[in-house]
Amino acid sequence: MTASAPPLAPTPQQLAWQSWGIGLFVHVGVNTFRGVEWSDGTIPPAAFDPSDLDAREWVEAARAIGARYLVLTAKHHDGFCLWPTATTDYSVASSPWRDGRGDVVAEVARACREAGIGLGLYLSPWDRNAPAYADPDAYADLYVAQLTELCTRYGPLVELWFDGAGSEGYRYDWRRIMDVARTHQPDAMVFNMGDPTIRWVGNEDGLATDPVEYVVTHSQMSNYTVETIEHADALYLPPECDVSLRRGWFWRADDEPKSLEHLLAIYYRSVGLGANLLLNVPPDDRGRLDPADLARVEELGAELRRRFADPVRVTPTESATHAGGSTWRVEVPAARAFDHVRLVEDLRDGQRVVSHRVLRDGAVIAEGGTVGAGRLHIVATPGDGALEIELTGAGARLAEVLLHDVGDVTPPRIPAGYTAPTDYPES
Repeated sequence: MTASAPPLAPTPQQLAWQSWGIGLFVHVGVNTFRGVEWSDGTIPPAAFDPSDLDAREWVEAARAIGARYLVLTAKHHDGFCLWPTATTDYSVASSPWRDGRGDVVAEVARACREAGIGLGLYLSPWDRNAPAYADPDAYADLYVAQLTELCTRYGPLVELWFDGAGSEGYRYDWRRIMDVARTHQPDAMVFNMGDPTIRWVGNEDGLATDPVEYVVTHSQMSNYTVETIEHADALYLPPECDVSLRRGWFWRADDEPKSLEHLLAIYYRSVGLGANLLLNVPPDDRGRLDPADLARVEELGAELRRRFADPVRVTPTESATHAGGSTWRVEVPAARAFDHVRLVEDLRDGQRVVSHRVLRDGAVIAEGGTVGAGRLHIVATPGDGALEIELTGAGARLAEVLLHDVGDVTPPRIPAGYTAPTDYPES
């Protein structure tokens, strides 16, 4: 997005999704029982046999971190389906779990409804088990049938997650696929492929960078596997930052969760920059959350609530307007201490802020690029008196300002040298 380009307005569904901030990702399947990340479709269905699967526990983990939605890997790249599908025998119906009568998607959907959490489903376009994958036309029939089952059996969906991994150069029938999605789940966000409404941030570390631009062209969509229906214009596509609690996406006995500080750093670099965060918490081979993971999730949720659950919300007043932006005044309540400031842009007419400064007593105490759904600043020396917020960008407007008294002005950091492993065996 450039300062001179007319911003594209989001849909009400996009605005709602952006306001949620955090979602929970759940990777579970046959890989869970073999300690692998990408299996090749040959692990037998009999491997899927969790002894104590508890979807309500997964949903409670979402609630613990303040997530408003949950995305389940209904089918990963291996092709194993977590619901009893008519399209293949490679599903839970061929497993010993629940005597072949189980349906993981149904159990998660029910738990989400009970808890008031939005349900999203991940359906991998790449399928390493289906013989039809060798013929794009035949596979289109199978994939459309699978998506139709998921879009018509489990109630409203808030997100459809199309992972581009493994699909380089493959010809999918995105018009048929999107016709199913728009016919049966018109309000669902579509992740990154087909006819997307949200996009991948460009890495699996959960990290956005400033500026976080919501309006992008096809050439700016940072996914080496992205394939979309062509559009003549740029699109309003806010980013989602996906990252796993552990190093890997599927549970392994020899893996462990990230530290609390690492997770907080991810939050500041995703939600704190105006992107959504999708945090993966993988169930173990019992179908429960690993005790170490559950403890870390609860610790993260408690710390996010301590820091941010009780802000002072202030409606800013526009004090000056000019061709290149505007200035806003924020009256700080008397005797209110704060060390974090969260700015929220009015996005109803599109993203317009391209840069901003926060001043107190004439001194700049924070500055950056975009604001978007929420821009979080640590302010170590806030000074006294009202805040002034200078926005650059034609028509730029603030919706509200939140003041937080965290009691800590040290930015959380990602451990030096941290990288996710790349040497996980496939199968």
